[in-house]
Amino acid sequence: MSTVDPKAARTADASDDCAPRVLIGIPVYNEEKYVSTVLSEVRKYAPTCGGILVIDDGSTDSTPMKLAEQHVEVIRHAENRGYGRSMQDMMRWASFDGYDWLITMDCDEQHEPAAIPNFLERIQADASDVISGSRYLANTPLDDAPPQDRRTINRTITDELNQRLGQSITDSFCGFKAYRVSACDKLSLDIDGYDFPMQFWVQAAANGLRIEELAVRLIYNDPTRSFGGPLDVAESRLAHYRATLYREIRTCADRLPATALEDVVPDESVCTQR
Repeated sequence: MSTVDPKAARTADASDDCAPRVLIGIPVYNEEKYVSTVLSEVRKYAPTCGGILVIDDGSTDSTPMKLAEQHVEVIRHAENRGYGRSMQDMMRWASFDGYDWLITMDCDEQHEPAAIPNFLERIQADASDVISGSRYLANTPLDDAPPQDRRTINRTITDELNQRLGQSITDSFCGFKAYRVSACDKLSLDIDGYDFPMQFWVQAAANGLRIEELAVRLIYNDPTRSFGGPLDVAESRLAHYRATLYREIRTCADRLPATALEDVVPDESVCTQR
C-alpha cells in the first residue's frame, strides 16, 4: 500500500519556476450577467502556474450553463449554502491540491481582475500571511460611493476589530484577498454565512497571522443588491455580525489580547477551544 501523501506529491510535481503556486477562487451565486466576462478577464491576469476555481453556490439562473463553457474547475452546491461555506470550500481545495496561496475575488465586477498582479507582487515579497484588499486605504476619483448603511457597518466593525484584536485594518469586509494556504490550515473555520469574516479575523489574530492591506478600487455596480432576509435590515445585520464576533472571541480568548474581552458577556456554552 502506498504511503505517499497525495498533497505532497502534487507539490513536488510543480517546477521550482512555478513557486509559489496560486489558486484564484471565485464564489458565484446567480451571476449570469457577469460570470463569462469576469472569468475571461481573470484568465488574462492569472498566473500560468496556478488555477481558477469557481464555487457555484446553488445558482438557479443560467450561471451553471455559462460555467460549463469556461476552462475552470467548478464546485457546485446543490443548494445555496452561503458565502462562508464557499470560502471554506476554496480554502480546503487550495490546501488539498498543494497550492501555496489562494486569491479570492467576487464575480459581480466589483473586484478588478487587473488588480491580481498587485496581489502577486505582494505574494512574491513573502512578508505576510494575509494580503487583504481595502477599498478605504486610498481614495481615488474613480471610487464609487458605497451605500451608507454598508459603509457605516464596515467602519463600526472594523474599528471594533482593531480595538479588540490590536489590528490596524481599514476594511474588514472586502472579499478581494490573498491567503497563505499553510497559515489558513491552522484555522478552524465553520461559519457559512456573511458573518464569516468575523470568525476569520478573530482566528487570524489568535493564530498570529501576519496581515497587510493592499489598496483596491471601491466599486458598487448595484447599490440595491440585497443580503436576503433579516440581514437586509442594517440593525439586524450589525447585531448578527457582533454576535458571531463575540462568540469567536470567547472561543479564542486565551490567545487574544486582554482588550478582546472587554464588555463581552461570558457564554460557557460556546467557549470550547478549537
